[in-house]
Amino acid sequence: MYQTNDGRFSNPAFLWPAVAAALVSEMAARVAMQLGGMAVEPGGEPIAAEPGWATPHSIALELRTVRLRDFSAEAKGSPVLICAPFALHGATVVDLVTGHSLVAALRRAGVRRLFATDWRSATADMRFLGIDDYLSALNVAVDQIGGKVDLVGLCQGGWMALVYAARFPAKVRKLVLAGAPVDIRAAPSALSAFAEATPLAMFHELVRDEGLVRGQNVRKFWGGTVTRADVRQVLQIEKSADSAVLTRLEALFRDWYSWTVDLPGVYFLEVVEKLFKHNEIATGSFLALGQKVDLRTVKVPIFLLAARDDELVAVEQLFATQRLVNTPPGHIRKAIVPCRHLGLFVGKTTLQETWPMIARWVLRPTSSHLESDAACGEAAEALPKG
Repeated sequence: MYQTNDGRFSNPAFLWPAVAAALVSEMAARVAMQLGGMAVEPGGEPIAAEPGWATPHSIALELRTVRLRDFSAEAKGSPVLICAPFALHGATVVDLVTGHSLVAALRRAGVRRLFATDWRSATADMRFLGIDDYLSALNVAVDQIGGKVDLVGLCQGGWMALVYAARFPAKVRKLVLAGAPVDIRAAPSALSAFAEATPLAMFHELVRDEGLVRGQNVRKFWGGTVTRADVRQVLQIEKSADSAVLTRLEALFRDWYSWTVDLPGVYFLEVVEKLFKHNEIATGSFLALGQKVDLRTVKVPIFLLAARDDELVAVEQLFATQRLVNTPPGHIRKAIVPCRHLGLFVGKTTLQETWPMIARWVLRPTSSHLESDAACGEAAEALPKG
């Protein structure tokens, strides 16, 4: 989600899963649109085909729930796995277009073995899949890569990466979490506040008929068009940018925005209830693959990246990770960048200035962190705040 320069939420569709509740009743819809700061008409731009990927790659593994995409430049070195969000929009947010690709930014910074999860849109026969099914798929992907990875979790993929690291601590060497909701009670956000205020019965009603959350239904309901100002802000494009370039980027962003994924109803309801209603990850009551997740089992180096103006995930919701895990303080790095949620993943400035620093941190041998994390911490603190 992002805002226009006057502070209004121009596209409430990024309020996932809150937007889904708005489909249940007219009253909820009115509340959601008031929260978004504007009312929009159904319809909007035509549905685009599934977006392509900007960086050449191969498919390392194809499962029912996920494709494992391999962007590696060579077969040696510690593998980095991007755990992309599984929400309303597709995983191509990690490789949107040249100049706005996290994949390309990490490769330029020296990451030679690089993979990404491409979560597949749910079909009718997948409606009963839950969080455990997706954690299992992530575990198979890690084993396919080699059994131990540096895990980069983005947004909804961030809490999944953290849970995975706690459930399989021996399989994660380092952990990067960007814009990930971990402790929902640490501070309010538009998303957590709406989810908290919406009765759970509304979410259940949403999936009662088909057992799926239809991404296109959600997107059509909100409808509002993506303006050039929106694209400029999200992608962090300077005002002097060539008009033709901006037109092309706008079209590519619209294609990404227009194509959506469907979510299994069980998975969706578990996310709503376990994360946003009961805050189970932070309280230690989250059950993953038959075992309660204790974040104190996480002892690996961690980098936490937050957006200063993030509407979906409050900075404190992510930074609470530091007090929940058992990683020594000297092995935890934090950075706040001056952008909104999507800017963490596709913003030009963030990709040019912040992610290369994170990549260098990831690539350092674990044994060197105590000596060199101080310098990295100084660099993180030096990032622009305004």
